[in-house]
Parts: sequence; C-alpha cells; structure tokens
Amino acid sequence: MRWRDRALGVLLAVLAAVLVWVVAAPVAGVDLEATLAEGEPPMKIGLGAVIVSSLLTSLLGWGLLALLERVTRHGLRIWVIVAAVFTLLSLAGPTAADSGGAMVALALMHVAVGAVLIAAMVRSARR
Repeated sequence: MRWRDRALGVLLAVLAAVLVWVVAAPVAGVDLEATLAEGEPPMKIGLGAVIVSSLLTSLLGWGLLALLERVTRHGLRIWVIVAAVFTLLSLAGPTAADSGGAMVALALMHVAVGAVLIAAMVRSARR
C-alpha cells in the first residue's frame, strides 16, 4: 500500500535525523546550539526539536506530494525538484550554528531527512 510505504518513509527520515543527533550530541559531545536572531541567546537543539521538526517537515512533504499527484500527472517530478530545492535551501539554517561541529551535524541532519524522504517517496510512487 502506498500510504504505508510513505508513512515508513516519514518514520525513516525522522530516524535518520535522530541517528545523526545521537552520534553528534551524546556520542561525539557536540553542543548543538544555534543563534536564531542577533542578540538572542543560543538555542539548544535537543532530541525533541529534532524529532518534531523532521516529522513536521516530512509530513508536509508527503502532503505536498499527495496534492501534486492529484492536480498534475507530473506530480512526482515536480515534487522531487521542490524537495531537492527545499533541502538545499534548508542548509542555510545550520550556518547559524555556534560551532563548526554543530554546523556540520545540523547540515547532515537536513541532508539525511531530505535524502531519505525523497528516496522513500519516489520508491512509493513507482509501486
């Protein structure tokens, strides 16, 4: 079933982000903090934030794909382009990280979620 494959893709995307977080924060000891606005204290990026943000982003991606598939016969192609561009643009976020290690870890999380979700959605659409 397509929805099960897509739900599994969302779960795997979240797990990919969690795996990067676990390796970076508890294992490697990287302080995952980012400054969101000038003059504000850095925000600690904990496991909860990683789960919620990757889950919401993945669900929104799934919703967009479902919509595009209903309104155009090129929905998957359009979605893959949008998802790839969104993943690339999301890499601007980690530049606010407070250290090089945090920047790399956050960028890896963004890429992991994007890559896993794109692969899963493409695979589910071709079944």
